[in-house]
Amino acid sequence: MKFKRTVFAFCISVLMATTLLAQKMTPEQVVQKQLETYNNRDIDGFMSFIDDHVTFHDFSDGSITMKGFDACKEFYGALFNASPNLHSTILTRTVFENKVIDHESIKGRNGNDELLELVLIYEVNSEKITKITVLKK
Repeated sequence: MKFKRTVFAFCISVLMATTLLAQKMTPEQVVQKQLETYNNRDIDGFMSFIDDHVTFHDFSDGSITMKGFDACKEFYGALFNASPNLHSTILTRTVFENKVIDHESIKGRNGNDELLELVLIYEVNSEKITKITVLKK
């Protein structure tokens, strides 16, 4: 009887773990996790949320400013290395379907103490950030 209870408890644990793993992250959760890895300057964690075909766009004219996983990793790897005090704070966040719009205040970028304010529009598909549109002051 004790063996059956142990097997039953094990099966329930496996089922619960499988269910939790099968739950997908929302676009907001993806962007939040990406922000946490950004603030930790964790390039591998950061890139785990970036799609292979990611594009970065300038809001003012729609032009593509960066394209692809490798270009993104190179850019952010260099930024993380040059910015030991890098930290972004979300001032406001709006979620609209698969888009997350963050108004961010960033300090410590490339060793600069000046605050940088940006609005970033993230598009998330299949738990990966596929497009980032940047609005600068």
